[in-house]
This record gives sequence, structure tokens and C-alpha cells, in this order.
Amino acid sequence: MRSIQISIGLFFMVPLLAFAQKEDEKALKEAEKALRQSENITWEANNQLTENDFVNAEAEYRKAISKSGQNTAAPYNLGRAYYNRESYGEAFGRFKQAGEKAAKKPVKHKAYHNMGNVYMKKKEYEKAVESYKQALRNNPNDEETRYNLALAKEMLKKQQDEQQNDQNQDDKKNEDNKDQQKNQDQNQDGDNDKKDEGDQKNDENKDEGDNGDQGQKEPEENKEGDGEQKKEQEQQPNDGNEPERQKQPRPNQLSKQQIQNLLEAMQNEEKKVQQRMDAKKVKGAKIKNEKDW
Repeated sequence: MRSIQISIGLFFMVPLLAFAQKEDEKALKEAEKALRQSENITWEANNQLTENDFVNAEAEYRKAISKSGQNTAAPYNLGRAYYNRESYGEAFGRFKQAGEKAAKKPVKHKAYHNMGNVYMKKKEYEKAVESYKQALRNNPNDEETRYNLALAKEMLKKQQDEQQNDQNQDDKKNEDNKDQQKNQDQNQDGDNDKKDEGDQKNDENKDEGDNGDQGQKEPEENKEGDGEQKKEQEQQPNDGNEPERQKQPRPNQLSKQQIQNLLEAMQNEEKKVQQRMDAKKVKGAKIKNEKDW
């Protein structure tokens, strides 16, 4: 029974394998046909690019790429067209596409070589070094790639040195700024201490000045008290125990004694005048004769 079952299985498997083989042959033929069509379109695009018709050439390259994924010439040539027009980002994408799809080392070598060139244009020297190394792995004898690798290493070292110098300058600048800020803070603290010390001295001087003023005010108060006391003494009558103080006359003002003397002089003068008048009356009057009766 087991031998019969095996025979039956082989009977059905043989036709399936034959069918699968035919399908594979059919797919292969279709892929080959698509590749030939894609290559023909690529050839037309190359001609248009030679005639400086970039717009139509770009369209044809895209059509060729979509027609067959095995056509690595279409993306590679389109990448070169972008590179010559300085569209480095789009060029890098097409070179990378060609390198990943390529089955042959010469195509991979060219793709990675041009990827390195794009990195050089973008000043990404570290990535350029890696791309050139990958290109040399596929073609170690290419002197142009080797030269580009040496140039990329030199540019990378120079770039790293400049970055290190810039970093050192930034660090030094930051350190100088910190020192300057520290000095400013110290100077500010010193100024504040001086200001506080000066304010304290001013307060002390002010306190001393206030005490001095109080000491000087006391004689004024005493003086004022003495004046009031003196005034009261002047207003009080003299009891005879002490000599009466003679008031000092004010400027342009007569004293009482001067007024008294002046009044006495005026009275004396009036008396003299009156005596002269009386004398004249006696001398000029007619003498009546006494009658004899």
C-alpha cells in the first residue's frame, strides 16, 4: 500500500513541477523582455541628454527605471545628470539605487565612487571616506578612487582640527566669560561692601552730628532762659539791694535819661523865655502918677 501511495504522489508532483518551471521560464522571459525595453528607453534618454534636453531625458530615465528593476544603467545615468546640474541630493539617491541593485562589481564600484563624490561636495568627509572604501572593495585597482580616498581623509583631518580649534576657542571664551563674570561679581561685592561701610560711617557721623547739635542747643536754651530771666528781673522793681541796671538804648532811640534831660532843658529854656517876656512887659508899661487928693 505504501508503494502505491508514493507512486500516486509522484504522479501528481511531476505535472506541478513542470507547471512551475514553465511559469518561471515565462517570468524570466518577461523580465528579460522588460529589461530590453528599459535598456532601449535608457538609450533614448542618453541621446536626449547628449542633446542637452534634460527634461525629456529625465522623464525617459524614470520610465526606464519603472519598466525594469534590473536596469542599473538608468538610475546611474540619471544620477550623473543630477550631479552635473549640482542637484547632489537627488544624484546621491540614484547612485545609491544603482549600487544596491547592481549584481556586478564594476557597476557597484562606479556607484559607490560617485556617492563618495557627492559626500565630498557636501563636505561630509567622513561619509565620503566610507563610500570610497566601499568602491575600492569592488575594484581595488582604481587609482582615481584611491586618490579620492586619500583626499577625503586629508579633508576629514583638517575639518576635525578646525572643529577642535573652534571647540577650544569656545571653551576658552566660555572660561574667559566665567572669569570676567567672577571678577565683576567680586568687584560688585567690593563696591557693595564699600557702600555699606560708607553708609555706616555716614550714619555714625550723623549720630555724632546729632549729639553735637544737641550739645550746642543747650547753651541756646540756657541763653533763652537767661533772657527770659533777665526780662523778668527788669520787669521787677528794684528793691535797693542791688543797683538798678541801666537799659542800653537801641539804635536811633533816646534813653529815658536823655529824654529827661531834654525835657528839663526845654523847661529851663521856656522859663528863660518867659522871664524875658515878663521883663519886657515891666519895662514898657506906663507908670501912672499917683494923684494927690
